[in-house]
Amino acid sequence: MASLRRRILGMLGKLHVESVSMLQHAILHDASRFSTFLAELTVPVSEFFRDPAYFLALREQVCPLLATYPSLRIWVAGCSTGEEVYSLAILLEEAGLLERALIYATDINPESLRTAEAGVYALDRIAGFTRNYQQAGGKRSLVDYYTAAYGGAAFSRTLRTHVLFSDHCLATDHVFAEVQLVSCRNVLIYFDRGLQNRAVGLFRESLVPRGFLGLGTRESLRVTSHADAFEEFAREERIYRRLT
Repeated sequence: MASLRRRILGMLGKLHVESVSMLQHAILHDASRFSTFLAELTVPVSEFFRDPAYFLALREQVCPLLATYPSLRIWVAGCSTGEEVYSLAILLEEAGLLERALIYATDINPESLRTAEAGVYALDRIAGFTRNYQQAGGKRSLVDYYTAAYGGAAFSRTLRTHVLFSDHCLATDHVFAEVQLVSCRNVLIYFDRGLQNRAVGLFRESLVPRGFLGLGTRESLRVTSHADAFEEFAREERIYRRLT
């Protein structure tokens, strides 16, 4: 709540209003101001293969089990600007699974979704992305997956053809697909207990029996009411498996 209060008060100056009540009026009646406000409230921080150990565990432990399905559906909830989505697509490509996979990438921030769908990132970030990729067990060179142009790195359209970007709110929307893997990393830490329960309930409902759920390094199912529905699969990497 302290972070939320700080961000709301910070928006008074950015939107040139004098009070929270005036801010409320502004965002209810001006779509552009609402978009600015929403972007300020969300935290679009991501990078390719963030926390490489997580992706290494997916590569070595989860992908061999995903390979037993004739087709794959994966949900990246809170996909931000898309770095994790493309990381998963690359991982699936190297595991020989991308051709039969569809990745649902969802977020509440339309600006983040537009960036994600474009798949273009600043060149000065590529060195860090490459280090993460190598530590995550990358089998090729990351440069094989993007083209440098106009001061940015545009990731392959082949990867994007297996991704469906869409608006989805974990606080208000419902399950839309049955999936074998949900990856929702560094999102639940911004939710209170009630919203954490709702979000994990959606993941539980969406996952097939024995499907996988990946969380961020500072997140856990233990504090939710759905903990008994999952078992720890890769404890340190926060990967869980639905029991039934």
